[in-house]
Amino acid sequence: MTAIAHETYQDHLDRRYEPHVAVVNEFCDSLRAAKPTLEVPYIDPMHNVDECRIISLHSNIGSAHPSGFVTAGDDDAIARLLGVQWQVGLRPEYLMPWNVHPWFTQGEPNGKLTPEQITAGLKPLLRMLTLVPRASVIVAHGTEANRLAQQLLKTENPLIWRRGLKVHKVRSLSGRAFAGSETKQEEWLSDMRAAYADAMARTGLTPQNHA
Repeated sequence: MTAIAHETYQDHLDRRYEPHVAVVNEFCDSLRAAKPTLEVPYIDPMHNVDECRIISLHSNIGSAHPSGFVTAGDDDAIARLLGVQWQVGLRPEYLMPWNVHPWFTQGEPNGKLTPEQITAGLKPLLRMLTLVPRASVIVAHGTEANRLAQQLLKTENPLIWRRGLKVHKVRSLSGRAFAGSETKQEEWLSDMRAAYADAMARTGLTPQNHA
């Protein structure tokens, strides 16, 4: 996720097939091809399939971000998550964002995801996990993300037990899901920091110095 300025969006999109992210963005292309009337956001090249340890799974209700990338939601949501990651010392190459329902109707926001839409995201999520072989923690942002993550844990795919996959349930970062008093918002952000810090410890990551 990134709050890159609009004028740099195209530069980042032009880099989406660089070796460290090509395989996952080619997978996004295949999802687009499967439903050609819909759009599928890409993974920003700041991420890295070989280094990724943590999946940040988002309940992608609302509009696709104009950057063309998978994000935590709108610009406010992106800024909140960047702040959380900065505070725990989590560098972007160790994280990979993904959407519960990878598809968007162009120009239209997603409403509340139906059970069918959530379930439709299971196979793409499993496939995406095979592309990031070192990922063993999912931080599920929002109800829909947690529902999909729980469906994933119930599958008999050996990838789940082989990696000892763990799920953290936290708040969605955008829209009405994050509407609340400053005290409540800080409580939710604190929960996120704890989830990502635990994910880092579980996967052997140490906080990085941003200086």
